[in-house]
Amino acid sequence: MNLSDSQTAGDVPRRISALEAVLGHLRGAIERSEYEVGEKLPSEAELCRRLEVSRPVLREALRALQTMGLTVSRTGKGTFVVSNGPVEDPTFGDYSASDLLEVRRHVEIPVAGYAAVRRTPEDLDHLAHLLERMERETDTTAWVAMDTVFHLAVAQAAQNPVFRRVIEEIRDALARQSAFLNELGGRREQSNREHRALVDALVDRSEQEAVAAMTHHLARVESTLTTIVRSPHHTDSRPNSRTEDGDQA
Repeated sequence: MNLSDSQTAGDVPRRISALEAVLGHLRGAIERSEYEVGEKLPSEAELCRRLEVSRPVLREALRALQTMGLTVSRTGKGTFVVSNGPVEDPTFGDYSASDLLEVRRHVEIPVAGYAAVRRTPEDLDHLAHLLERMERETDTTAWVAMDTVFHLAVAQAAQNPVFRRVIEEIRDALARQSAFLNELGGRREQSNREHRALVDALVDRSEQEAVAAMTHHLARVESTLTTIVRSPHHTDSRPNSRTEDGDQA
């Protein structure tokens, strides 16, 4: 696998990461039935040796395969293939991606509008502080944690405790989805820009612009998710180059 290959997100080419390369390799092998349904994948140690990747990168790839519904991890036994595709609806915690997106469209879009009308100066200060931290953050795990807090803060600004309770209910799934999209879709910088547009609309008390900003944000989430699950990187070679951030793969 050549890690200098690029993906295209919109019109902007993007170099793939070591994680994307390993996931594409394993997913392609499963979909080509090199690993049959019911078969156990090689051990983590063996896959790390074959693919020349670190254990953390491999484990992230294995978690992504499970999210896509291609494998299942059995404690003490290993990872087993349960489907050879095609991937249609990944699962994030207790919820499928399609169910999660449907609820988010019906809840978070009107919430953004209410927040624009009802937000307090304290809400704006909290959101602005969060956004500034997110724009500086380079660690995906830390960014994902703040991402869920950001969406909770928008719900809080709508001044309706039921909205916040709904977002709390799906918080774990939101975090899992956010991590998936950022690791495999390079969404972090784009999300920051979308969040900035939303906060600007709240500052301006523009219900229309806030609704438009959240609508755009969720549409981009959906399109990135679709790109990831429908466009695997198939390869017959192991990942053995270097990524753009210098990780050995």
